[in-house]
Amino acid sequence: MSQDAAKTTSDEVDERQLELAKAEGEAYTRSLDYMIEEVADAGGDMRTAEDYVVGYAQEEAEGMYRLESDGEFEWVEPDDENCHLEVAVTDAADGRFVPELDVQATLDPAEDDADTVGPFEVPFVWHPGLFHYGTNLEVPGEGEYDLTIEIDPPTFMRHDEENGDRYGEPVEVTFEDIEIETGQD
Repeated sequence: MSQDAAKTTSDEVDERQLELAKAEGEAYTRSLDYMIEEVADAGGDMRTAEDYVVGYAQEEAEGMYRLESDGEFEWVEPDDENCHLEVAVTDAADGRFVPELDVQATLDPAEDDADTVGPFEVPFVWHPGLFHYGTNLEVPGEGEYDLTIEIDPPTFMRHDEENGDRYGEPVEVTFEDIEIETGQD
């Protein structure tokens, strides 16, 4: 299904279900806009790529819980990491968050003598305000970077003979000249 094609009703979904999915996507987008505009140090325009809309936000590196064993968590502070990159991927038709994706990113600094960072995996992160993909990483310093995000076709099953043929191609989106602020939170 292309990004221009609207979802249609079928024997799997009716108009009310589509309305509810769109409302869920609109709520997610409001939370995403808030994160980008009010919480993050940097973030930017959403880009449509095939069946997805992709966006990013950037903050200082931050601590997170890691599950060590059943019910046992460890709070892990960043070591040398000085950047936290967040990536949001939504469905282009209804705006809902798309789970279970393999997301890779690369940061290419504007300075010719600085090394490219990546590609690196950007795994799913549970957040109390907004599901997203995110990771802490070390960058050479503050300044302008080109951010390239790559998404592989997911292997999850797709329901619905009318609407399920989506997310079948790899996509790549580049955000040019983004400002990265470094540090630890």
